[in-house]
Amino acid sequence: MKKLFLSVLCLLMALTAGAQIERPKLVVGIVIDQMRWDYLYYYYDKFGNDGLKRLLSEGYSCENTMLPYIPSVTAVGHSAIFSGATPALSGIAGNYFAINDKNVYCCSDNTVKGLGSNDWDSQMSPHNMWCTTIGDVLKTADDFKSKVIGISLKDRAAILPAGQSADAAYWWDQSAGHYVSSTYYMKQLPEWVTDFNKDHHTSPNFDIKTTTKIGVDYSFDLAKAALKNEGLGQHEVTDLLTLSISSTDAIGHAYSTRGKENYEVYMELDKDLADFLRTLDQEVGKGNYLLFLTADHGAVHNYNFMNEHRIPGGGWDYDATTRQLNNDLQGKFGISPVMFEDNYQFYFNDSIIASHGLKKQDVIDESVNFLNKDPMFIYAVDNEHVAEMAIPKILKERIINGYNRQRSGEITVIPRAGYYGVSKPSPAYKGSSHGEWNPYDAHIPLVFMGWHIHHGETAEPVQMTDIAPTVCAMLHIQMPNSCMGTAIPEIVNQEK
Repeated sequence: MKKLFLSVLCLLMALTAGAQIERPKLVVGIVIDQMRWDYLYYYYDKFGNDGLKRLLSEGYSCENTMLPYIPSVTAVGHSAIFSGATPALSGIAGNYFAINDKNVYCCSDNTVKGLGSNDWDSQMSPHNMWCTTIGDVLKTADDFKSKVIGISLKDRAAILPAGQSADAAYWWDQSAGHYVSSTYYMKQLPEWVTDFNKDHHTSPNFDIKTTTKIGVDYSFDLAKAALKNEGLGQHEVTDLLTLSISSTDAIGHAYSTRGKENYEVYMELDKDLADFLRTLDQEVGKGNYLLFLTADHGAVHNYNFMNEHRIPGGGWDYDATTRQLNNDLQGKFGISPVMFEDNYQFYFNDSIIASHGLKKQDVIDESVNFLNKDPMFIYAVDNEHVAEMAIPKILKERIINGYNRQRSGEITVIPRAGYYGVSKPSPAYKGSSHGEWNPYDAHIPLVFMGWHIHHGETAEPVQMTDIAPTVCAMLHIQMPNSCMGTAIPEIVNQEK
């Protein structure tokens, strides 16, 4: 009997040891900076068959994916995609935000040193982010055996998606003309990155992001080099590669959502994506990787272009409004407490207000009243008390989700549709921007492809913050620690 018991026990142990959770070899998260959802179809007939068309024909598209917050900017979008958390919980309140009355860049970190450059642009880390990401929980689930690497021309678009415990993040330092990292991740650049930089570089201070070809090419080239040299997708555990394409955003800002420049950059994106997918098929194996493609935000059409077709729109001179508001407060209270405006939020200097013995709420109330007199704004909102205000539910929810009590501005303004912030509005202005709640900024593409994904699409409402819990549910790992979203049923419930 004893021998029988031991035999059964050994058999059970063997079966248990042999049973493993099925996971893909590699997860790839691709973010196209400033890609409107409708670009999937606006350029559809111009795409080749093996890039974005392949994603749509083989993958599953969530056609009604929206940002659940404002401001709709790069740092917030990238952190929200991979953490499932909005600024209220992530700590990433914008590309720039205020800490102790100081304007702070989201990834700046003077406690680390640059690798590949001594410039300020290389002193970066995720230390301002309060939450974990897909990469962090993936590493936690396999006792930190997996590799997690983030890549982008923009530092924030490489660093924030990769997370706190990433093995590496690489971004472009314009002053150096090549890819860099920081001592947050490693003591020195890997030899393969140094070699890559010898073959992929530009003249110092050349803005690679505003090119329609080189910026896209170099981003995918480094991703392919990381895939090969780091052996991503070749380990016993699941690896993660995050890739963000930045040139699409720079081109949109400079040349708007229409015109040959935008067309050219998306054609280059499609071509390079096709080549990247072929590389994944060869190196990792078709069906062995899980890939999703999305965007951090969209973009508004140029107001001059829209006006030509009798569609309302215009440029808001935010610097002028900031000066006018400070002049009003100077006359009312004897102070000019507005430090700056950024992404439709006004930031106040608490120290100035306190030093004059004033109640901050009185200053905010006066500011809201002043701003509400501007016919360009539908609402000027006291962020701390937005829940009490009689404004549409969608605006209330997105302001609350995007408001960080320690880092956000005190007041948010909601311009009329088609109106947006421009440093120097003029009839000659041809660029575009983003940052608002409207569908042109908030409606983004989201397509899953590869491991356990079947072709299809859904128009059911999906939020950007649902991406991280969806990926984690498919991997059978816990979602990030501040995740506000839920797994998308149409993805996780697909027949295996």
